[in-house]
Amino acid sequence: MLATNRQKALGLIGLFILLLTAMWMSIVYGYTDTNWRQAITALIDNNGSNAHLVVATVRLPRALIAAAVGASLAMAGALMQALTRNPLASPGIFGINAGAGFFIVVMVTFFSISSMQMLSWVAFIGAAMAAAIVFVISAAGKEGLTPLKMTLAGTAVAALFASLTQGMLAMNEKALEEVLFWLAGSVAGRKLELLATVFPYLAAAWLGAMLLARHVNILMMGDDVAKGLGQRTNVIKAAAALLVVLLAGGSVAVAGPIGFIGIMVPHMARALAGIDHRWLLPYCALLGGILLLAADIGARYVLMPREVPVGIVTALIGVPFFVYIARRGITTK
Repeated sequence: MLATNRQKALGLIGLFILLLTAMWMSIVYGYTDTNWRQAITALIDNNGSNAHLVVATVRLPRALIAAAVGASLAMAGALMQALTRNPLASPGIFGINAGAGFFIVVMVTFFSISSMQMLSWVAFIGAAMAAAIVFVISAAGKEGLTPLKMTLAGTAVAALFASLTQGMLAMNEKALEEVLFWLAGSVAGRKLELLATVFPYLAAAWLGAMLLARHVNILMMGDDVAKGLGQRTNVIKAAAALLVVLLAGGSVAVAGPIGFIGIMVPHMARALAGIDHRWLLPYCALLGGILLLAADIGARYVLMPREVPVGIVTALIGVPFFVYIARRGITTK
């Protein structure tokens, strides 16, 4: 673990350089043979050649989307683990992925919507609705919001939406074909316009998370201690939950449900920066972007010339990590 603030600051600079390197590799490498000179020329003086078009219209948006989505999912995971005090928590525990998937399938099945721009908004709304239901259920009762109630409510709502989605897909093969690639999670074939649509919400959530970091540190001490220090715990929990919805909902809207980034990355960040969320969250953002970019680059080569959805690659990495965390009983404190 990096001990001093100077070491942590240098670590952030190193990770930022590594993130830029991963983005550059994502732009240069893939099925279409390109090199770094062609990539630079494509970005500065595009001549309309096939290689230049691939770099400018396919790989650059893909790299930017992977970096933004990875950062957002990792930060959402860190906030979820703090809210629930559960080291295995991720944005999916709020039913965000399941809610987005359900609304997508409903729109495709009953309204024949196929526009990616429209479906991204549908996914965002579905994610927010699922999280709102979880929040309302969790807040009911005398004790108000508690980590256990949030975890149980999220699990139940996610299971409900997932069951409804599977039932609808089983009855409609056409809808299954149209949404299967989206449900697997991918940054391939996404246009920069999709990221531009949700980027203001992601950027606001990144800033909001950093502003809330100090309050999350206090909340991690326990509700009684936090209340004793004058914190309005329910307000902080509601604010953190809203940030999770913006971060994870925006990510799902662009790339579909990409799993395990929100579980793995916070633990990696804690190993480097400790449990202070003022450092933990920026470490999560950089590590999340790097991990998703690396997984996406790997997804291009697994079954070359075909590509594997990046959600499958993150699952292959994440499942062993998940088992390791569960067996070791790693905590968020």
